[in-house]
Amino acid sequence: MRIHADQVGEQNRRHEARHREAFDFLTARLAADGHDVDALITKIGALQIAVPSWALGAGGTRFARFPGGGEPRSLEEKIMDVGLLHALNRSSGAISLHIPWDIPKNASEIKTLASELGLVFDAVNSNTFQDQPDQTVSYKYGSLAHAEKAVRKHAVDHNIEVIEYGKQLGSTALTVWLADGSCFPGQLNFRKAFQRTYASLQEIYAALPGDWKMFIEYKPYEPNFYSTVIQDWGTSFLLANKLGEKAYTLVDLGHHLPNTNIEQIVATLMMEGKLGGFHFNDSKYGDDDLTVGSIKPYQLFLIFSELVYGMENPASSNPTPAWMIDASHNVKDPLEDLLQSVEAIKVAYAQALLVDRDELEAARENNDTVMAQEILQNAYRTDVRPLLAESRLRAGGALDPLRAFRALGVRKQLIGERGMKTVSTGL
Repeated sequence: MRIHADQVGEQNRRHEARHREAFDFLTARLAADGHDVDALITKIGALQIAVPSWALGAGGTRFARFPGGGEPRSLEEKIMDVGLLHALNRSSGAISLHIPWDIPKNASEIKTLASELGLVFDAVNSNTFQDQPDQTVSYKYGSLAHAEKAVRKHAVDHNIEVIEYGKQLGSTALTVWLADGSCFPGQLNFRKAFQRTYASLQEIYAALPGDWKMFIEYKPYEPNFYSTVIQDWGTSFLLANKLGEKAYTLVDLGHHLPNTNIEQIVATLMMEGKLGGFHFNDSKYGDDDLTVGSIKPYQLFLIFSELVYGMENPASSNPTPAWMIDASHNVKDPLEDLLQSVEAIKVAYAQALLVDRDELEAARENNDTVMAQEILQNAYRTDVRPLLAESRLRAGGALDPLRAFRALGVRKQLIGERGMKTVSTGL
């Protein structure tokens, strides 16, 4: 299935009068405050969020999975689904693959299909957290940190294989997330585990092409619950610094202990020029992988406030991180969930662009706590959705992507094409 421009145009005509009224009202207000609205719209439109290939099917939990109809059965169908999203929101112009769940059988054909839909390939992701059917060794007790050299070699070789697939598709980054760690005290020698991980990462780093980056993801727990080898941003940052200029830290919003000040982590990493990538999701209790902005929208805005400041005041030649959603939900239509997530990300970004940096810094330097809070919250409380809608309209997208998705009967058509009882690859 594909969504054509005339279908989008027909949907837009139903909402254009209401949009124009809201946009003109907001434009007048922002112009009065000294904002260049056209410049804002250009920046908003330029922000592209990569969709992960594993998020296109219904997610699940340790207890159950409730698959939906019309799930993509192949990499080609996953790319088609991202194309549907991009046709509606004009902001999902990249896909991030997970290997070996989504191995391209013919890279040239896959690249051509993606190009036809206006898509490129973002970071490729390796998998050393589960054993594959034909695997000769096991990751039960670790991968890059495993005590046995043969297991470590298998994990290193897999990551190098992932790089090769990425090169074929035009990707320029590798994301490494490890499940390595321990469930019980005494199970693991912390120092040896770190040293083995670093040595393994060195081998992978040496295989990176000159224009590639390595993103090192961290997580404090799960699936191991007493310790993880790369448990926090500091450990990731340490490894990235030791490895070299092509290695960076990747921040996943769900990979923190409760009430962690993620915006401060972001500020520090950008100050050091080591924030390479970002995984967006939301959570109430842990790594819940819920729809972005559904639980903590103000925190998301505060994080973007630091991201915008960091991009405007870069500390390295890598001022802009790679943006990607990492969510998986069990009760929503996956494509609707992704449309909502992209919208929430861009709302937070647009709000952060409205922060008056000069006034904020003046308030900070004068220890004016009240005014500093007011400046941030005034930007956060601005309804920027008309800016996003106008950005989509100018790019040929839908004024209201979610309503267009439903009005066009996308899920019904996908079920008609693929069947009701399909399971997305890798799930």
